[in-house]
This record gives sequence, C-alpha cells and structure tokens, in this order.
Amino acid sequence: MRSRTIVELGGASAGWPALSKVMSQQPLLSSERPSSEQSDENANAEDALLTGELTNRGSLGGRRKYGWPFWREVGLFVWAVVATAAVIIIAVLYGHQTSKDNSGAHSCDTPRPGGKRNLIFMVSDGMGPTSLSLTRSFRQFELGLHPGDVLTLDKHFIGSSRTRSTSSLVTDSAAGATAFSCALKTYNGAVATLPDRTPCGTVLEAAKAAGYMTGLVVTTRITDATPACFAAHVNTRWEEDRVAEQEVGDYPLGRVVDLMLGGGRCHFLPNSTDGSCRGDEKDIVALAKMNGFNYISDREGFDRLQLGNTAKLPLLGLFAETDIPYEVDRRYLESTYPSLDEMARTALMALTKATQDSDKGFFLMIEGSRIDHAGHGNDPVAQVHEVLAYDKAFASVLKFLDDSNVDGVAISTSDHETGGLAAARQLHQSYPDYLWYPEVLANASHSSEHLAARLQSYLSSSSSSMKDNMRFINETLLHKDLGIRDATNDELQLLLDHPESSAFIFADIVSRRAQIGWTTHGHSAVDVNIYGSAGSEPLQGNHENTEIGEFIKDYLELDLNSVTEKLREKGTQSEMLTGDSDMKSWMAKLPEQGGREQDRLDLYHGSLRIRH
Repeated sequence: MRSRTIVELGGASAGWPALSKVMSQQPLLSSERPSSEQSDENANAEDALLTGELTNRGSLGGRRKYGWPFWREVGLFVWAVVATAAVIIIAVLYGHQTSKDNSGAHSCDTPRPGGKRNLIFMVSDGMGPTSLSLTRSFRQFELGLHPGDVLTLDKHFIGSSRTRSTSSLVTDSAAGATAFSCALKTYNGAVATLPDRTPCGTVLEAAKAAGYMTGLVVTTRITDATPACFAAHVNTRWEEDRVAEQEVGDYPLGRVVDLMLGGGRCHFLPNSTDGSCRGDEKDIVALAKMNGFNYISDREGFDRLQLGNTAKLPLLGLFAETDIPYEVDRRYLESTYPSLDEMARTALMALTKATQDSDKGFFLMIEGSRIDHAGHGNDPVAQVHEVLAYDKAFASVLKFLDDSNVDGVAISTSDHETGGLAAARQLHQSYPDYLWYPEVLANASHSSEHLAARLQSYLSSSSSSMKDNMRFINETLLHKDLGIRDATNDELQLLLDHPESSAFIFADIVSRRAQIGWTTHGHSAVDVNIYGSAGSEPLQGNHENTEIGEFIKDYLELDLNSVTEKLREKGTQSEMLTGDSDMKSWMAKLPEQGGREQDRLDLYHGSLRIRH
C-alpha cells in the first residue's frame, strides 16, 4: 500500500504542474490508508505522465515490482524528511542565536574596537518622548515638510531608559547624571556621591586616568548638576561654588577636564566682582589659570578658536554669567553667545587635534541643558527650539564620526523628562478636541522667560498709567513677540498684577492656544529615549540608566573602582589648593537635613508635603 505527499520547498513543486493535479494529497503517515486499488490507480496515472506509457503497477504473480517509480518515491520521501528536519534545525539555531543576542544587549556586553577610539555622550536634559513628537510636528509645519520628514534623532532611535533614583521614582538631574557617570544609583541631589556619602569614580575621571582627553560642553552653567557629576563630588547639587573649584582641579585627583565650554561664569568670580554669584572671595578663574587653563569669556574669544582649529588645551570657556539664553532668543544674539552646535563642533575639533599623536582618543559629554528649563517653565516655544538645536548638534556629531579615521561611537539619552508634556490639552469640561496647533508656536519669536524679563524691566522703569502698561503688554509682548491677538482682559490683568510670575503666565497663554498640556513644573518618571550611532547596539531595548554608564565604561575599557579608591583615600582631607582649612571635607558640607540616609525610596505619608 502506498501514500504520497507533495512537499513544496521554494519552487520545488513548480516543475511538476501536471503531476500535482494527479498525485494524492494524502499525508505520508495518514491513519486513513488508501485502498490498494486507489493507490495503484494513482501510481499508474503518475507513470503515464512520466513515461507516456500506461502501466499496470498491481501484483505480478504475487510479487511486487520494485522499479524506477518505486525508488523515485522513496527518494522523494527521504528528501522531504531531510528537508523538514533541516528547516526545524535552522529555526532552533536561529531562535537560540536571537535569544543570545538579546541577552547580550541587555547585559551591555559592549563590542570594543581594537585600538584608538572616541566616545561622545550626549544628554538631552529633560527631553521625553513627547518632546520629539512636538518638535517633529512643529518643524514639519514651519518648513512645510511632508509628514514623513523626521528629525535626525528619530533615525537613530535604539531604545529607552528607566530613570528612578534611590530616593524617588522621579529622579532629578544629579541622581540621573550620576547613573551615567558612575554607573551607580544614588539619591536625588547627589553629585557623583553615593547614599553613604562617599564619592564614586566617574567615567570622565577614569578616562583621564587611562590617557584619554576629556571635555564638557553645556548650555547651562558648567557647574550645574549634569556636568558636575562627571568632574566633581559634592553631597548636594547646590554646592556649585565648590563644584567650580573641583572642576578646575581643586580636589584629590587634580585637573581631569581638558575642555569646558558653557555658562556659569558667576561661580568662578570673587563675590566682590560684578557678575559674581559666589558666596566668598575666591577667584576660581585665577585658580584655573594656575592649573594651566586658557580662559575665554566672550564671543570674540570663542571666534578666535576657529571652531577648535586654534584651540589650546586645557581650555575654559564661560560665555554667560549663568545660563546661555534659550535658542529661540539666542538666535538674535549671535554676536554674544555661541550655539550648542558651534561649541560641540569646536570641542570635537580641539580634542581631535589634541589626540592626533596619541594612541588614546577622547571622551566628550555634550548636554542640551535648557530643554529641561523649558519643561520646568512649561514653555513649548522654548522647548521646540531647544530640541531642534540639540538635534542639529547630534547631526554634527554623527558627521564627525563618519568623517573621522578613528573608531568612535555616539550615545544620546535624557536624565529624565521634565514637565509631563502632552501633545494635547482639554480646555473645557465637554468632550476633548483631538487637536493641537503647531502654528501657535510658529507665530512666537521669543521665550516666555525673555518676555517676563522685558515686562519686569519695563514696569520697574516706567511711570506710565495702567492703560499704557496694558497696551505695552498686549501690543508689544503678546501681539508682536508671541503672535497672540486674542488675549483676554483677565490674562492682561494677571500679567500686570503678577509680573514676578509672568514667565509661567506667558507660557500658559501659548500652551492653551496651542492645546499643549503639562502635568507639572517638575520632573516625571516616564522612560526616556536612547539614540545611538553604529556601535551602540548593546543599548537596544529598555535599560536601567546605570547600564548606559556601564556601556561607556566597557567601550573605553575604564577602571572606575581604582578611581573610587583614590577619591576615598582622601575622604578626610580638609585643605586643598584653595587653602580652606575650615572645610570639613573636600566634598563640602552635608545637606541641611543633617546627613539623613537616602538609600530607599520616599514613602507616601498620607498628605501633601511642601519641599523647599
């Protein structure tokens, strides 16, 4: 008795069209065996198709004839079995390899080039997934682009990061950046310091110890939480005066940063100097020069660097007393402040030239700092322009890597999301509109911060009547600078009565009309995106933020533990280069709460708490 099947692998059955119509579809191992008569009829028909002669394949004198047709069938059967087994084996091996690859990605088993290498780590402070959606739609509207036109960042999205700290499910920038720099979790407010108040070695410090050149580029104060976490150690992020001292080398490791570009000049000047915000008379610029830094403080000095071609390291460039203005405002002040992209390209060139004769490359951290500030202010106009400025810098970094003859990788992520941004807003109690209007943002020419400063300056120097003040607010600030022509009397009166809060009021006026929502003036716990160049594949998928620090450490082959040990050896040293014998620790004072341990999450106590 016989049974047969047609096995179609690739186009195997295509060569047998006539045979396919005649041959039985009965499975090889069918429990319903065909009759001898039916089987023989099928076989006779098959032979007729193959040979052109009608044959009788029934019993011949009680013996079965084992001719070519029989052995051909045996061959087909064996071939089908072998092919099926091969497919199963290949599927099993592929599944095993995929599982192995995914496991490697989540464990950050970082592939490393064999020789000289560079790593550029970019931080989009406060930028969450909605920031990208908002900015993408804004750009498409403003430039008349197709909906398929996306940001450079969109093209390099690889995963997401979980951001909790040890003290809260909602992290701050200090704890978030420490996760990157030390590859360890800590409490909110800690700058490269652990919950037990001991310092942790950072990837920048370890890179310097390993022979790499190092750099920091930011648009906020160079002493702010994120840059501080790579080159300083204090118990609370508000110790910016002490951070400035450490960044120029006044701490156990000496000078570890070769290039710093950004704002924050006020923390480097003695308090008797115009533009200072220090609490003492220390001259940190002088201290920096004593440690070999070349110092520049204005656009003219920056331009002399020729985008890094003539830069001499170590270099300290402080271009604003505090933060560099929002990009939406800075673009009118090109002669005063460099952009993030200009500073990034300058740093890349300067570090490239400084390492051209070295067998080591460089580590550079670039932060789009003020995306976070726009989120804190709930200012969508500032937000989209900050994200666009960051995207431009990211594109320049990718071009640098493409053009470089040195192996390198770029990683971009956020320490957290700020503002609880939503690209939608319900303005009334009835069913919500499915709308948001990017044209409202396109009509605005300045940030709410800028308009608030102008309003306060005008009111403090004006003796005009209330009617004139209202006209200035409506016609100059709202009509001309924000493109708002339907302000209500209540909104105008609110601005006039509360100029000290006018930045928030201006931002809300815009957000309502654009139908953009915000849930907080603080941070949120949403996962943030990870972007990367070729070589960043181990960070595909969802990761804890500390895994990004692990990636940096592994890619550059850094020893963080040895740096941590050196720092802790100096844990009780009280006097450094500044000669401050009253300082109880080189890490500065403990937080005001008296050093309370913050190694566990804050708990809900049943009532709202006001934090100062």
